[in-house]
Amino acid sequence: MENYTFNSFTLQLEGLKVTEVSVYPVFFFFLLSYVIIIITNVGIVVLVFIDTSLHQPMYLLFCNLPLNDVIGNSVTVPRLLIDLLRPPSERLIGYYECVIQAFSTHMFGTTSHTVLMIMAFDRFVAICNPLRYSSIMTNKMVIKLTVSAWGVAFVLVGILLGLTIRLNRCRTMIMNPFCDNASLFKLSCENVFINNVYGLTFTVVLLTSSIGSMVLTYTKITVVCLTSKNKSLNSKALKTCSTHLFVYIIMFFCGMLIVILHRFPQHSDYRKLSAILFHIIPGSLNPIIYGIQSKEIRKFMSKLFQPKKVSQ
Repeated sequence: MENYTFNSFTLQLEGLKVTEVSVYPVFFFFLLSYVIIIITNVGIVVLVFIDTSLHQPMYLLFCNLPLNDVIGNSVTVPRLLIDLLRPPSERLIGYYECVIQAFSTHMFGTTSHTVLMIMAFDRFVAICNPLRYSSIMTNKMVIKLTVSAWGVAFVLVGILLGLTIRLNRCRTMIMNPFCDNASLFKLSCENVFINNVYGLTFTVVLLTSSIGSMVLTYTKITVVCLTSKNKSLNSKALKTCSTHLFVYIIMFFCGMLIVILHRFPQHSDYRKLSAILFHIIPGSLNPIIYGIQSKEIRKFMSKLFQPKKVSQ
């Protein structure tokens, strides 16, 4: 018979099941990934803000992605690294810390979608209404879009976690390498029907809005490119939109892998690993993809690292 501990403020994380031989290789892989994420993402943000030629709506909106990647990974990866070196019985976490981690985890996933949606709007205006771009994408509009992306995510995730923390808890084991909403409400022995309904609605609304905006935006952009004989416009559209779309596809499939593996409890270890990679892969690739594709960022980097001539 299962032992119940009601409303305990000390929870235990199951973590990753790693053999003794592979503990340190896994540890250094995640550590290296985290260092790369921090350096590249912070570096991109610094570049955008110190180089006035990058003070354009596209780059200012893009800065939301590296900020989100840094925050999302900083909440989960350091804790994961510590727990990898601990025996399973010592992987303890306070309830309120767990709630904050779950909130941050879902904010990361939700904001990834909303930021890419506002970036799609920027690309739509730039390509479909180039003459009105400067009048539409003003500094005020950039601020409005940024606040909307984070604000919508904050409200949706706030309700999601609010419905969970109202529940009484009778278990203490988090069946995950880090805290998330599903792991938290599974600690309860109460009826979680409302949580499941809202969680499903939340996911459907977010994905429908995200996919719908991408399909609508890129359909209109494709029509404009096909009907336009402007090779310069078509080249610019292909370059900027392919980068944005590639980033979205990576993020989408990393997220869908977690959803699919939830349906197969026998593959729980793969699901836990995919949940970690959902944070690490986009966070590592986003700055690289945008850095390689952006002529302005490449130009700035070449100036930054080009040896200065010594005047005689």
